[in-house]
Amino acid sequence: MHTIDVWAQIITPRMAAAPWMEPLWRWTGQLDRPVHPTVQSTVTSMDKGGVSQALISAWHGPQGSLISNAEVSAQIDDAPDRLRGLASIDIRNPVKAVNEIRKWVDGKRFVGVRIVPWLWDLPPNHRLFYPIYVACIEAGVPLCTQIGHTGPLCRSEPGRLIPYLEEVLLDFPELIVVGGHVGFPWLDEVKSMTFKFPNFYVDTSAYAVRRLPPDFVAYMKGPGDGRVMFGTNWPMIPHASCLDGLEKLGLSQAQETAFRSGTARRIFKLPEPD
Repeated sequence: MHTIDVWAQIITPRMAAAPWMEPLWRWTGQLDRPVHPTVQSTVTSMDKGGVSQALISAWHGPQGSLISNAEVSAQIDDAPDRLRGLASIDIRNPVKAVNEIRKWVDGKRFVGVRIVPWLWDLPPNHRLFYPIYVACIEAGVPLCTQIGHTGPLCRSEPGRLIPYLEEVLLDFPELIVVGGHVGFPWLDEVKSMTFKFPNFYVDTSAYAVRRLPPDFVAYMKGPGDGRVMFGTNWPMIPHASCLDGLEKLGLSQAQETAFRSGTARRIFKLPEPD
């Protein structure tokens, strides 16, 4: 069965050195050694986990580019059959940001845009984000963001779904939003948003499936059926470790297929594998 990882990144040394990354290195047992994944190590991890494709993300924050769109493009060049990109931009210059999306996001190599509001310490309904949402709609690609608490040393409040992300979806009914990292501890808000907005999706990145909250597993079988995608947050969690225990979740075959690849393929308009 094909599997698509919708949240990964090939971290640069400058991103690895960011002070707010310290809890992630500590939690994953990587605090005492530098983490500099390569395209090859990423593909090797994907192979071990049976993952056919991964969406690798650029990162941009107030401190500047952490992983540039150009670097992601070069990474895709090294494994064009296995990797697709998610662009990121500097929200402080809206015109330049929109032009950057138009430059990189073609729906084929770059299939979406990722913005992480906690990195900017701004909720997603802030006016600086709104031109980016229009650009995503124009490009016909999803906006990928983070919902729920923040593992890095930054405030979690921008990850609350209601009222912040709810207002975005009310203002932009054409925008497809993929909320990463499950949404804990606001799982009731995840459920409410799913009932309310047919263009709202969730991914399980940053959680090995065996560690998913029981309430979220119940959500996957209920209102989240067909709305949840697999993600790892590589290199924080290797692909095989992230998928370990999937059979114990009790998903139907249709639900498992949608979770592993079907929903991602449809939402990101990825071609069927040969």
